[in-house]
Amino acid sequence: MAQSERPAIRLGAFLPGAGQHIAAWRHPRSEIEGVLDVKYYERLAQTAERGLFDMFFLADGLAVPTRISASKTAFGIGFEPVTLFAALSQVTSHLGFVATASTTYEDPFLLARKFASLDHLSRGRAAWNLVTTESADAAANFSYSTPPAHPERYRRAEEFYDVVVGLWDTWADDALLRDRDAGDFYAAARVRPLGHRGEHFRVDGPLNIPRPPQGHPVIVQAGSSESGKELAARTAEVIFTAQSSFSDAQRFYADVKGRLAKFGRSRDALKIMPGVQPYVARTEAEARAKYKELEELILPEVGLGLLSNLVGGFDLRGVDPDGPLPELPQTNNNRSRQALMYEIARSEGYSLRQLWKAVAGARGHWTIVGTPTQIADHLQQWFEGGAADGFNVMPPVLPRDLNDFIELVVPELQTRGLFRTRYEGTTLRENLGLDRPSVTFASPAAVA
Repeated sequence: MAQSERPAIRLGAFLPGAGQHIAAWRHPRSEIEGVLDVKYYERLAQTAERGLFDMFFLADGLAVPTRISASKTAFGIGFEPVTLFAALSQVTSHLGFVATASTTYEDPFLLARKFASLDHLSRGRAAWNLVTTESADAAANFSYSTPPAHPERYRRAEEFYDVVVGLWDTWADDALLRDRDAGDFYAAARVRPLGHRGEHFRVDGPLNIPRPPQGHPVIVQAGSSESGKELAARTAEVIFTAQSSFSDAQRFYADVKGRLAKFGRSRDALKIMPGVQPYVARTEAEARAKYKELEELILPEVGLGLLSNLVGGFDLRGVDPDGPLPELPQTNNNRSRQALMYEIARSEGYSLRQLWKAVAGARGHWTIVGTPTQIADHLQQWFEGGAADGFNVMPPVLPRDLNDFIELVVPELQTRGLFRTRYEGTTLRENLGLDRPSVTFASPAAVA
């Protein structure tokens, strides 16, 4: 196969505020003053586009965190992603935008309209990160005394997805006419109601905005529990997953890809993109110094609070920080992340203190430290070894480490023929190599 025909690594940029590391905001090279300034995010988006990234990803929460020492971090406070991305889409032309929105507390009609709007505003560069929400803080903001149980959240998510994509398909691609002479703004016979009646939702439709340019905004999913993997195999086109070792990533990749056939999907219909936090510099010593300086900025109470959250919301205060992670019951929260914490602690023999230092940057995602060649070697191994179709890059400190990755690692990947030298298309689907979903209008019941 010629170099130009080799499969390409896909890259997402996960860019929250001052950076991914929990102590990033305390670093003198962070730009913490800009985290509520749209101009700062415009620069980040334009930098990611200069680096030919596929997409800009943002997580989201629905409450001010009340976990231990949350006020000593920059996480949990920020713009609603779709609102921000609507602005950023106007100063970029190729970069995709992945906004997180919850099926637990949002409404399918409003979400479908919101993401269709973003897809139109961006001319086909929107993506929805479909999540369920386990946070007790969030539940209290939506008239719940406790969060819905894990199985209930996923049953609702399955139906929620069906309603949203059904609403996107209530308009035919050619329904909007704008025919001044005939007096037809749209073709009534090319718009139909949805008429959904299910366990959780009753939605008539149609959507009050025409079909998105991509047909459907790209569907992204991040769950790694059994329920999450099954939902992803049926619905997702991109998976962001936390995998900390090559062998674990290979097993996850084979597992999820192996589920696609039963849903009538090809293996290429889903891109699996593990999170990776790279500390890169021109020498290995400089890269390790980057890692060490952030480690020294972690306040012990912040590390303990982070770990309490990652193991499922259990309060670890009072546990010996130099002792092992105690045995805890299975959480109703993020079960896959809780399991990952135990896997890392046991495989490395970490104490609580060692564990929070190890996960404070990437929270269980893959962390790599080294030169551009070393970083590229690792990424190439995972990509060619059946562990990843691409990566969700998580720069420790922003904007420094996004710039360093683009200036140092991207050229190395391009030299190896593993990453694009120009965008393939103008929509996110085109750049990811994903098909545009079609919609069939057999004998529609027209909406007058």
